[in-house]
Amino acid sequence: MDTVLTEPLIADAVTESFVIEGGRPLAGVVRAAGNKNAALPIVAACLLTDEPVLLTNVPAIRDVETMLELVADLGVHVEHRESGQVLIHARETPRHELDEELCRRIRASILFAGPLLARTGEAVVPPPGGDVIGRRRIDVHIDALERLGAEVHVNRSFRMRTDGLRGVPLFLDEASVTGTENAVMAAVLARGETIIGNAACEPHVQDLCRFLASLGAEIDGIGSNVLRVRGVDRLRGGEWRICPDHIEVASFVGLGAATRGDIVIEDVHPEDLVAIWAGFERLGVRIEVGEASVRVPGGQELEIVDDVGSQIPKIEDGPWPAFPADLTSIALAVATQARGTVLIFEKMFENRLFFVDKLVTMGARIILCDPHRAVVNGPAQLYGERMESPDIRAGMAMLIASLCAEGTSTIGNVGQIDRGYERIDERLRALGASIDRVEG
Repeated sequence: MDTVLTEPLIADAVTESFVIEGGRPLAGVVRAAGNKNAALPIVAACLLTDEPVLLTNVPAIRDVETMLELVADLGVHVEHRESGQVLIHARETPRHELDEELCRRIRASILFAGPLLARTGEAVVPPPGGDVIGRRRIDVHIDALERLGAEVHVNRSFRMRTDGLRGVPLFLDEASVTGTENAVMAAVLARGETIIGNAACEPHVQDLCRFLASLGAEIDGIGSNVLRVRGVDRLRGGEWRICPDHIEVASFVGLGAATRGDIVIEDVHPEDLVAIWAGFERLGVRIEVGEASVRVPGGQELEIVDDVGSQIPKIEDGPWPAFPADLTSIALAVATQARGTVLIFEKMFENRLFFVDKLVTMGARIILCDPHRAVVNGPAQLYGERMESPDIRAGMAMLIASLCAEGTSTIGNVGQIDRGYERIDERLRALGASIDRVEG
């Protein structure tokens, strides 16, 4: 079958900036996009079957488009249908070597290792790219795949081969999301049973497991930190709707609360947000949770809730169900608009907080104690500045700050934000924001 990559989800990137006029409360209704971190492994998992798979609610973001380009480059049929729908059909055995240039664009390229080993017995994966937010270990992936029966040689690229994967007990030395996903994808076609201990259990990991189960995989323990995978001979095709992005939902909550706006976010899975609410509640954010929606009531005067004894509270990240690392930047930006003092403790990535100097330049009162800890005292009057987005979540934090600021802000390198947030400027304009996308 010929490879088809028609009508991509988004246009080719050019050097662009956002120009934002701050000081306007946001108001209106917005629908949550599909979960980026679920879509990426699910796209890779489509290589495990020789039957067609139709994915819906696929987010139109750069990282997903790069993942689909990688699939097409392996000789797999990829077809964009109507909005948010992509058909993937790996009828013929895919090629096993990934394109180095495409891999440089995205961290998730490592997710092809498990499916390619399971389907072809070989995988050549160049070093993955992605956000520069600190060291991001590959060791969990390599150890799991080696124990499942792969030989791995590292010489610039990761060169892997196997004469047949076999189920074994695995204990991951950290609850790595992508490490868990690679292990699961390799195990579904392995001979025998694989038990994965200390498995990550984030909503997007659960979505991948449920997707694989819909194709005939046998997986028990979904949602827990112990997964049991009984290998099957083959997977069938099917249709799957990507779950809503709980990180995006929380980002819109932060946008609404910080601008004192009134926002309703629809198409939400509230059960994916319980741990997140605890962090936002420490910042004084009130949230109304419906059956499939969330509302941030307008006009909130945010006040940080002290710990018992008037002690300074802390928001710290960790593996699910702890507060997500992807939201520490957003929480920090919201904290600049809340009365009181809070410690933001980013444990997982040593470069995640290195954007705070940009917020300080805008007028935020933040002390960066070390690469992992920042003390925020608010509320602060912010003023528009020119900035560059270093990564996806820092870019969203800068957007929050700019929408709160007096005057005009310019955020460059917005391709980073586009990697994780679908048509964010259009959706913010629909909520009343003054934001324009300009070249240069």
